[in-house]
Amino acid sequence: MATPKLTTLELRIMEAVWKLGPCSVREIQEAFPATRRPAYTTVQTTVYRLESKKTLRRTKKISNAHIFEAVLSPQAARGRLIDDLLSLFGGGPSLLMAHMIESGKLTKEDIAEAEEVLAKFEQKGKSK
Repeated sequence: MATPKLTTLELRIMEAVWKLGPCSVREIQEAFPATRRPAYTTVQTTVYRLESKKTLRRTKKISNAHIFEAVLSPQAARGRLIDDLLSLFGGGPSLLMAHMIESGKLTKEDIAEAEEVLAKFEQKGKSK
């Protein structure tokens, strides 16, 4: 199943659930900073939308409150975001990397770290 595309609010709600673990809509809403906290009904509607997208699921009910847990992993959500970002740069990483270098957001240390990850990935592929 393909990873669904998530809105900014949906991602923020998923981040709250990943951090809290199984939780209620009220707990999700209260995880937002007080100054930027969406209304309870907004969070509730968005949680139900995430449930229909199969990124959250109800695990149990305590009194009137449903408890939700994440089905979608943070890695899968990040992967989808990165794929969407790459598509804006023609699908390949070179234009994105060039932009990051020119803007000062990608350093030699970042590249060295990426090379280490790539070497481990290649080594893992050879051992199969």
